Amino acid sequence: MNNSKIWLSSPHMGGNEQKFVQEAFDANWVAPLGPNVTGFEVDLEQYIQADKFVAALSSGTAALHLGLVLLGVKPGDEVICQSMTFSASANPIAYLGATPVFIDSESETWNMCPIALETAIQDRIAKGKKPKAIIAVHLYGMPYQVDEINAIASTYGIPVLEDSAEALGSTYKGRKCGTFGTLGVLSFNGNKIITTSGGGALVAPDKVLKDKAVFLATQARDNAPHYQHSEIGYNYRLSNICAGIGRGQMEVLDDHIALRRKMHAFYVDLFADIPGVTVFSEPNDTYFSNHWLTAILLNPALTNGVTRETLRLAMEAQNIECRPLWKPMHLQPIFEQYPYYGGTVSETLFNDGLCLPSGSNLTDAERNRITDLVREVFK
Repeated sequence: MNNSKIWLSSPHMGGNEQKFVQEAFDANWVAPLGPNVTGFEVDLEQYIQADKFVAALSSGTAALHLGLVLLGVKPGDEVICQSMTFSASANPIAYLGATPVFIDSESETWNMCPIALETAIQDRIAKGKKPKAIIAVHLYGMPYQVDEINAIASTYGIPVLEDSAEALGSTYKGRKCGTFGTLGVLSFNGNKIITTSGGGALVAPDKVLKDKAVFLATQARDNAPHYQHSEIGYNYRLSNICAGIGRGQMEVLDDHIALRRKMHAFYVDLFADIPGVTVFSEPNDTYFSNHWLTAILLNPALTNGVTRETLRLAMEAQNIECRPLWKPMHLQPIFEQYPYYGGTVSETLFNDGLCLPSGSNLTDAERNRITDLVREVFK
């Protein structure tokens, strides 16, 4: 029996990555600047098509951190954050000595609930603490309720830091994710839809903010012949080597999105006749998800007792990687003492949800293994 590992989301090279990397070696551009960095930024700016400016950075987390710095977040400030997300969305709030205020999800996109958001803003203002920023996330590539969230943010004059780490190529009403917030964030971690091995980017509305981000990301060195620093800086710039990988990956980004969406369609078909299993999909045609990860919800009352863990452990026994959905931040030991607004939507999603292998490089043989196991579990 073939028992090789089927990964949740593994890197998928397109073929030309080595060409760009070799050019960097040949020119000795082995540094956090160079033609690949500039070229990668231009590639991203042309791809998102929104008159935005992109700063290539060492990670999506670095981009979130710098985004909060650029929005003026200081120690003691409050920052609203979607609770159902990876910890990297919330950690930079703590880096700055600010306080996270967590918001529940809504059930259609699994992202920030607009009702809970407005309740939180009104309550924090009443307590004398108007939030400094809102971190809204496109979970698993599914756009959040952009119109509703951004309208609330505008009403109260609070900037949105748009966490599009999982949503490169996703769109809302035809517009690319990462372009809706005051600032946007992208990630190119090894498991993302394209990768630079590690890397990220900050999407800015103008060149002034982009240049400020690059300045801060390169240790905030003043324009002087000696090393002089008037601000705290960070070592957050993307290397020319990693950017070369990114340039090659940009050539196959749309192909990767099509393949991820094909995997989603595979699961929709696989679970179509299995009661109690729902495949997470777009609520309507204004949303277009890259389906970075395909996730399902299981209702044990309708699945004859099959739970998320039943399926996950059966997959694990066959060397097939699956993971529960993100555990909400307000339930994490490090964050459980902070304010939370909403009900139990995100908690229920965590308890009943499972992310399935979704890579753009999965083979027919691997899909057959998944199919056989699912049919065995639910027979």
